[in-house]
Amino acid sequence: MEIKMTLDCKGLSCPMPMMKVAKAMKELNVGEVLEMFGTDPGTKTDLPNWCEKTGNQLIECTDLEGGITKMLIQKA
Repeated sequence: MEIKMTLDCKGLSCPMPMMKVAKAMKELNVGEVLEMFGTDPGTKTDLPNWCEKTGNQLIECTDLEGGITKMLIQKA
């Protein structure tokens, strides 16, 4: 799987990570993957809900060291 774009949302609070993800996804083509790193715990529930509503696919949600979460989202 090739990552097309990476977003660094570490240190940002809701709703900024979701706004940045939504904007970035508009720049991708269908099937391309966005990688997002964030520290806001709310994003771990907000992003899956957003993906369900928009039809995009959350491929991975991994907790890393230092309270960082890595998420991979594929554009539908």
